Amino acid sequence: VLSLCCEACKKVIFHVPSELEADTLVGRVDLKECLQSADFISSSDGNFKILEDGSVYTTSAVSLSAEKKTFSILLKDIQEHVQKKIHVSLVEEEKKKTRHARDTVLKRTKRRWGPIPSVMIENALGPFPLQIQQVQSDTAQNYTIYYSASGPGIDQDPKGLFYIERETGNIFATRAVDREQYPSFQIICFATTPDGYSPEVPLVHTIRIEDDNDNAPYFTQDLFEFSVPENSKPGVIVGRVTAEDRDEPYTLHTTLKYRIVSQTPPVTPAFSLHGDTGVIAVLLPQLDRELVSSYTLLIEVRDMAGQPFGLCTTGTALIRIEDTNDNAPSFKQIQYETRVEENRVNVEILRVSVVDLDEPGSPGSGAVYEIIRGNDDQSFEITTDKNTNEGVLCVVKGLDYESAKQRILVIAVNNEAPYMLAPHSQQLSQSTSTVTVHVLDVDEGPVFKPCHLRIDVKECEEIGTNIGRYIAEDPETGNSEGICYRIAPGQCNWISIDEKSGAVRTIKVLDRDVGEMRQGQCNITVLAIDRNGKTGTGTIQVVIQPGNKNYPRITKTDYIMCRDRKPICLTAQDGDQSPYSTPFVYRITDRSLASSWKITRHNDNSVYLSPKGDIPFGIYDIPVSVTDNGGKVGENYIKVNYCDCVTPTDCLRERVLGGQNVTLGIWAILAMILGSLLLLLILITICGCCGSGVMHRHVTDDCANHNLIISNTEAPGEEVMDHNIIPLQNTCDQGGYGIKTGDQQTFEMVKGRGHTLESVKGGGHQTLGSVKEGGGGQPVMDTCRYSYSEWHNFTHPRLGEKVHLCRQDEEQKHSEDYLLSYNYEGKGSLAGSVGCCSDQHEEEALDFLDQLEPKFRTLAETCVKR
Repeated sequence: VLSLCCEACKKVIFHVPSELEADTLVGRVDLKECLQSADFISSSDGNFKILEDGSVYTTSAVSLSAEKKTFSILLKDIQEHVQKKIHVSLVEEEKKKTRHARDTVLKRTKRRWGPIPSVMIENALGPFPLQIQQVQSDTAQNYTIYYSASGPGIDQDPKGLFYIERETGNIFATRAVDREQYPSFQIICFATTPDGYSPEVPLVHTIRIEDDNDNAPYFTQDLFEFSVPENSKPGVIVGRVTAEDRDEPYTLHTTLKYRIVSQTPPVTPAFSLHGDTGVIAVLLPQLDRELVSSYTLLIEVRDMAGQPFGLCTTGTALIRIEDTNDNAPSFKQIQYETRVEENRVNVEILRVSVVDLDEPGSPGSGAVYEIIRGNDDQSFEITTDKNTNEGVLCVVKGLDYESAKQRILVIAVNNEAPYMLAPHSQQLSQSTSTVTVHVLDVDEGPVFKPCHLRIDVKECEEIGTNIGRYIAEDPETGNSEGICYRIAPGQCNWISIDEKSGAVRTIKVLDRDVGEMRQGQCNITVLAIDRNGKTGTGTIQVVIQPGNKNYPRITKTDYIMCRDRKPICLTAQDGDQSPYSTPFVYRITDRSLASSWKITRHNDNSVYLSPKGDIPFGIYDIPVSVTDNGGKVGENYIKVNYCDCVTPTDCLRERVLGGQNVTLGIWAILAMILGSLLLLLILITICGCCGSGVMHRHVTDDCANHNLIISNTEAPGEEVMDHNIIPLQNTCDQGGYGIKTGDQQTFEMVKGRGHTLESVKGGGHQTLGSVKEGGGGQPVMDTCRYSYSEWHNFTHPRLGEKVHLCRQDEEQKHSEDYLLSYNYEGKGSLAGSVGCCSDQHEEEALDFLDQLEPKFRTLAETCVKR
């Protein structure tokens, strides 16, 4: 962290005109005198900027309104955490007679103050100090001017190489300079008055070091390595050598020339070298690797465009000749003989070798052997030993002495890589060799012909059926005398072979779906034994052809058909394969049932069964025959329960209930009667306790017809007044309301047979029925529907009393949990009843709809959408 206080280093005063233009040099401050290394230099006044060398410039036009203007230069060393401050004062200078005009002083560049760049010869011999330039300011005519300089070569590395005379401005060099190390110098020259005023802008002066040819060229590599295929045409580029020179580029000192000094081996020059580019190309028409595998070139590079007085260096280039397949392999021998016993397999019988002049181990010398004649039966095979490049001849199939006592083979050889002929050379010829193979006779066992016999057998063939004959021959005699046959142990026991004649018979019924015959075939190894005990083997492949052994059958035979008479889908299966399975043909075999039922085709293995017309409810056993594609007929009985139901589950429920009634015993019937009596007694007791009176009403037969009302109309009901149906105590005046449907309020009673209602009408107890009081007090027969006012007068006092009693506990105290006041929640509220009087299981009480009794069939039929 920088120190908070800033030490004032020194004070500087500049005498300047009263008006200063932008980018005008005010003066120069020696910053290093105050702080040796300043990382940050800034001015407290934005109208001035300070350069690294201490030069102070104006950033904009400045006018000295007073006689004196001050600002500060802030220097910071971040690493040492030090900062210094220099106070600068600008004082308006007094006008002198020597100055004719102000602009003469403000002019920054003069012809003598900006000389051309200086030139110093590299490695100059002196004498030193050696004057190289002089800078002068035209203001020296009016002022006393002192000259100074800074930069590389003066106060920076290399220090002390140049200096400038203070009074004259002459620049001198103190020693020789190497241009390759310091190609030029840029120094800054200053012209100041004794009081520190700088009438001139600091001059950047360049001292250029003129090159001297003091560096010889050098190759960029110690050894250049190239390769070129043999037999390449003249002009093919092999590679390029490169050299560099540290002298000044684009001068004669760096203009290089190349040439081949010598070639090893010293034979006819095989390559050429381009003098300017260093590119090496093929010169000899025929490069033969078999004669010379590589060349070594000694190459010289010289600067000064190859002049004798130029500096030079030599380098080496190694050129390897790559092998191409320009030599064909040839056999060392043109004839070979070998021997092998008959029936020997996978045995090596001969090795052959070749000569190839191409590079060993390359594709051009790798041998590829082939048998071009005498191996039509593919009994022989020849491969290449990669280690020795020899051809290995083997027997891969047993030879038969009786068929051929001698085999003559012709073997040819080629290379792995294709041939690349040299220019003006002749076509290469393929080398061949003849191999004679003598077959030695060996006493051998019988041979089956053929060695692999296929016998096709129909499935389910009868036991003992002769399905074929399999015999072997003695190779020595050419007949089957004295040979007996057996089936090797561990084989499938489906067939047998006659020991003398070789006849093959079945000993079991062949079934494709059983045991080892699941794949439809079975391989059996048969042995043939001659008189000498020699054994030969053969294979019988028994292939079972599919047969029609299975009857088609219908998978499901028990169905329920409701009154909608939806067709029943019958599907059959057959275990046989095509062509003994689908398509199936269905037929009703009973003529009487065929007149009332019909079969409609669905696909190859399914049909639809449906009644032709109206038939009575009941159970039908329908015989249906199914015939497969092979003609086998399967008889099936389809049981159809034509039931008076809406869904098949209804019929199943009735069947279950019916079945239970049939199985009930005497004790079960007695228990049901006693339970019914007990239930009736409980109901009578409840009615006696809860009812305050009994009302008897004789319901007419007309009214009994209205026990079930089918209503599917959506017409609006009667307009009634919006009265409170059940007014409750301790509630607001508008707490009760009726059941609303749309914008109307209606209440309809539907009376059942044998029910009585008690109604209060006028002031006394009366029977509420279809009898209403008329004008003369005579009963008048009315419909079975009560008006809203009659229902209201009936329910108002009794429900109020009941609710009042419910909201008291055993100690006749009000219970707030029974009756609660709720505000109206609006029409269509999704909230249900609340409080202990509401049914907490109203959503769960709908399960009975899934188990309706038969009495509700009419209701179900009414609700089901046709």
